Amino acid sequence: MFLSGLFSNKSAILGIDIGTANIKIAEVSHKGKAVLDTYGIVNIAYQLGGKADDLAVQEMARVLKTLLNKAHVTTKRCVISFPNSSVFTSVIELPKMTSEELAGAVEFEAKKYVPLALTDVDLSWEAIAGSNPAAISTKILLTAVPKQVTRNYMRVLELAGLEPLVGEIEALALIRSLIGDQPANCVIIDIGARSTGLNITENGFLRLSRNLNVGGDTITTKIAESLRVSRLRAEQFKKDFGVSSTTFIPDTIKPVLNIIKTEARQLLTIAKTQNMRMEKLLLVGGGANLPGIESYFEDLGLAVELGNPLKMVEYNKELEPVLRRYSLSLSIAIGLALRKS
Repeated sequence: MFLSGLFSNKSAILGIDIGTANIKIAEVSHKGKAVLDTYGIVNIAYQLGGKADDLAVQEMARVLKTLLNKAHVTTKRCVISFPNSSVFTSVIELPKMTSEELAGAVEFEAKKYVPLALTDVDLSWEAIAGSNPAAISTKILLTAVPKQVTRNYMRVLELAGLEPLVGEIEALALIRSLIGDQPANCVIIDIGARSTGLNITENGFLRLSRNLNVGGDTITTKIAESLRVSRLRAEQFKKDFGVSSTTFIPDTIKPVLNIIKTEARQLLTIAKTQNMRMEKLLLVGGGANLPGIESYFEDLGLAVELGNPLKMVEYNKELEPVLRRYSLSLSIAIGLALRKS
């Protein structure tokens, strides 16, 4: 998005997912097959927002550089994601026209969807593949990132000694790591620490995307307040009981999950009005590590599964027990590292 580049499938690529509570990385070698070479997760105290913040940038770069060293990363070439909370994304439909006409039309339409002056954002777009060639219109994935956000991320990567190849939205990385080339119609719900991304895919392409300001930390806070315990103990209760227990803890968790479920139901309604038929719902993100969470979303009328980005890569099977524990959190990082162009 902020920088474009091509790289060989034989190269090692580092995917970097900077979330609201931690940084996740995954290095994948492309040697005819995708091999997960290394990965890492570290908590962070600072967040990169849409304002100039040299202290946050310096600290983020320091933490990232330490993580790269500890994970024994072997490449400087990286792909990075922009968080949903900082990105404006829309799928728009325009009449069929030439490339030159389309560029001007997209910029004109963008003014209706981007709540900032276009001079203050890095605007990118691409025609969505898989459209009916006989159609009289073209679907466009429109993405806008505030320029200050781009500058912050670029500075972090520069200070960490990395070479950014391309940046993209989280949803595209999730599609790559969870669906791949399959023409799947899915709802992907990514429950992070402080936000949750909901995405609708049709034939493997992004169609709708939403972001909510609730996540795993919201659940932890609710448990801590309800039981009057520390956040550390509340976090352990959350992992132990989830939403499958008969204790009173699920009643504390349910209001947060209901916010996510309600938004998912609304997206499904929109998808139905556009003649999109969903096949399954995939749950990922650290917040999806809740016992019983799959059954909680089953009343949406879809088959519900935990996403598995490990199926897209080969890896040392001796590490499987540990990788399985963190795979839900690594979905975006692995998807970024799987990008081929």
